[in-house]
Amino acid sequence: MSYAIIRNENYKMGQLSLIYRHNERKNTNYSNKEINKNSSIKNYSIKSINTSYQKAFNILKEKYNLKGQIKKVSNIMCELIITSDKDFFEKIGPEETKRYFQTAYNFIANYQNLGEKFIVSAKVHMDESTPHMHLVFVPVVHTKDKNGNEINKIACSEFWKGRESYRILQDNFYKCVIENGFDLERGNTKENTHIPIETLKKVTNYENIKYEIENNEKTDKLDITKNELETQNLSLVVAQNMQLVEYNKKLKVNLAKAYIAIQRVATLQTENASLKQENSKLKSYIQHTFEVVKTLFDFPIDRLKRVVDNFIKNKIK
Repeated sequence: MSYAIIRNENYKMGQLSLIYRHNERKNTNYSNKEINKNSSIKNYSIKSINTSYQKAFNILKEKYNLKGQIKKVSNIMCELIITSDKDFFEKIGPEETKRYFQTAYNFIANYQNLGEKFIVSAKVHMDESTPHMHLVFVPVVHTKDKNGNEINKIACSEFWKGRESYRILQDNFYKCVIENGFDLERGNTKENTHIPIETLKKVTNYENIKYEIENNEKTDKLDITKNELETQNLSLVVAQNMQLVEYNKKLKVNLAKAYIAIQRVATLQTENASLKQENSKLKSYIQHTFEVVKTLFDFPIDRLKRVVDNFIKNKIK
């Protein structure tokens, strides 16, 4: 008997690029050998996306004024992997396979009163051994703030509230697919054991997908480190250039001051030379004056100098 399989994973902002590249087939190479690139053309979207998951999240947050504290460690998106086993899909055929995934999509759009607008992407992969759908959505709860106003809030822990939340999801999903005419089993109702993990691995290539994401994450970290290093180097060059510009400005100012000082020194030297020449003329004039007085009045020059010196000193006093 085939099972109705629905599994959820929660993701933080830093992980969104990894699942985006896998779901939307943006990678060049895949570690999952089950992926047949030639069959990727058969993949289709029930809800398509024309941007990255990160940008889609930001657009929804702003458009619908979504509340909630978003931190680096916050789970802001959920991904449901919806499938069954290979025999089930071969038995029901292509058209019923499409109806199965559309039924699952409609179920999630209305689950917990979510709203289709908060589904970011719903991609059906037909290029692996077993068809499955990756449905990515923002876990929005419709509640009230402390003032009683109705708000839309991003709250993964509230959307999946309680230990029984996944069991309730599986119960309701099973009920939905049965009501829509799909002959499937619910399986064990104990949480996390409703489908043996080995069965899920075979059906969804879970481990391969996980390996692919982890390896891409390592590559991403290397790219981020490289980008950060390039950014740091660029910042260092910019800082050094700014320092050089500042140094050149100060150098120009100091050179201008030095030029002015040199001009001032040259002016003072010229003035000093002129004063020396004038002083020499005055000394010569005074000496000649003393000699004239000595000749006219027969007055000793030394005595005359003393008289003049005493007169000047008394005048200063």
